[in-house]
Amino acid sequence: MLNNFKIPLKLAIFLVFFGKCPMIAQDGTIYPLEAPKEPKAIPLKTGGVENQPAKESWFKQWGDPMARNITQATLTPFLPDTDKANGAAVIVAPGGGFRWLSLGNEGWEVAEALAKEGYAAFVLKYRLHPTPESLDDFTAWMNRPRTPEPTENSNGNKEETPVPPRQMDLSNQLEDAEAAYAMIIERAKEWGVDTKRIGMIGFSAGAGLTMHSTLNSKSMKLAFIGPIYGGMGPVEVPNNAPPMFNVIASDDFLFRGQFGIIDSWYKAGIPVEFHLYQNGGHGFGLGNPNRTSNRWFDAFVHWLDVNGFGKEVMAKQ
Repeated sequence: MLNNFKIPLKLAIFLVFFGKCPMIAQDGTIYPLEAPKEPKAIPLKTGGVENQPAKESWFKQWGDPMARNITQATLTPFLPDTDKANGAAVIVAPGGGFRWLSLGNEGWEVAEALAKEGYAAFVLKYRLHPTPESLDDFTAWMNRPRTPEPTENSNGNKEETPVPPRQMDLSNQLEDAEAAYAMIIERAKEWGVDTKRIGMIGFSAGAGLTMHSTLNSKSMKLAFIGPIYGGMGPVEVPNNAPPMFNVIASDDFLFRGQFGIIDSWYKAGIPVEFHLYQNGGHGFGLGNPNRTSNRWFDAFVHWLDVNGFGKEVMAKQ
């Protein structure tokens, strides 16, 4: 089993520049945003973040609300109407390179869509690594130039080579995911959740957290997982790994022609469904106009139903 599945800092760097498809007709400028009210957010009480002097703050980019410097994790339920509820639950993990969270298009919107389909959805607002306190400094940090470090070749001449990515510690994020799962188990009766049908879906860095939880958690027994436009490298699959639904676009910088994670799941003999879309870029959430990736959510819900995760509703039909 892979015990130290970590996300390279390179992911965060790429997300800085390509967090949204640049062709989308929206403004990529970073704007200040007053923190929205989150009346249904439940504190997970997993602790804070070391060496984090800044308070949680929000900004808007590409038309979506983003949060950064999160030091207190929360879980926000989006429950379906009782006549639609099927008993299954989905933990939703937004992305943002573990430096911010795209809580709009990769969190709340996805959870609302799942609830409309009868699934109890829970947006995980997990702790993040620190970013500069002021928005101006954060913007400058986001837009800073990345130049390769010069190294000497065998002839003694200077050459520019890419800087090796540092590994990112995800212990806080894993603890938050485990606390979210435990809370859903504890309040399953109240929320109408079948504890044997709790899954997790994540986007970009959230897909990385979904995979990290699957490969490393000792307490989470996920029924299914949905890493959406996450890393595609091979992994060592645990014997009790859940079925996987995986989505990425061919023009996503994280794809790079890799099928490692799909091959790993397939060779382990665990059910896997993979959708490689012609286009969509990165960070498309539920979808962007005129992209083939726009129908992925419908395929995901169909996959859940066919595999029996929506069985209570299906039994009523």
